[in-house]
Amino acid sequence: MGVCVKFAAEHNESGEIVLWRCIVALVIVSGFMLLRRHHPRTDHLRSHAFRSLSGFSALFLYFYAITQLPLATAVTLNYTSPIFFVMWQMLLRGVKPSRFALIALLLGFMGVVLLLRPAMDSDHLYGALIGLVSGGLAGLAYFHIRELGSLGEPEWRTVFYFSLFSAVCALLWVGWRGFHWPLTEDLGWLIGAGAFATGAQLSLTRAYKSGKTLLSNALAYTTVIFASLFGGIFFGERIDLTGWLAIGLIITSGVLASRIRFTKAKAP
Repeated sequence: MGVCVKFAAEHNESGEIVLWRCIVALVIVSGFMLLRRHHPRTDHLRSHAFRSLSGFSALFLYFYAITQLPLATAVTLNYTSPIFFVMWQMLLRGVKPSRFALIALLLGFMGVVLLLRPAMDSDHLYGALIGLVSGGLAGLAYFHIRELGSLGEPEWRTVFYFSLFSAVCALLWVGWRGFHWPLTEDLGWLIGAGAFATGAQLSLTRAYKSGKTLLSNALAYTTVIFASLFGGIFFGERIDLTGWLAIGLIITSGVLASRIRFTKAKAP
């Protein structure tokens, strides 16, 4: 998906890429719902709206970060979402942080500082900060996804409303900025971004549903490895030793964060 976004960004803005990604996802999920005769009716529209708003904002900023940064760096910053998820649990649910949680947050913070340090001396700082914000918003989206799961909402309905809401928001953005039909050579990249993203989302959902959570979460971080590999092959990007150390710290922090069990703080 990241490779498609980066190639498509040569002639298309981030909002246009998000629009195509969400339209493709909406078509795929709607087709699945028709085949299975699922109905999108829900009693939790407000919760879906919160999840979709945070998810759309995270996606928009993530795609922008991909256009500004080496692919592996943008992916890693977005993958700070488990770290932020822990922080959102503390802020929004009054969860008491354990020592284990504090260690995970500290490792993640150290990794982010190391990863952002080279950007502070270059023209990549703005893009890096945008990528970090996308990780924070993605963590908030996962918080709402968990809330929807506790309400009994199926995964396909959550994906459907997210795709629908994001497509509408992206359409409004593109309409404001001025829509233009993409070049023929870009259509493959735009459709590919949506198809790969939807395939990844459905696969990850199945992995978490059928497999062990910790193993699934750890394997999900191979995205960073693939991103560095594809970045080197397609765009000639290279990451130095400090960058790899930072990525390692963030991955370790994310895996640790996925093992945290949350309990609400006791009322005084």
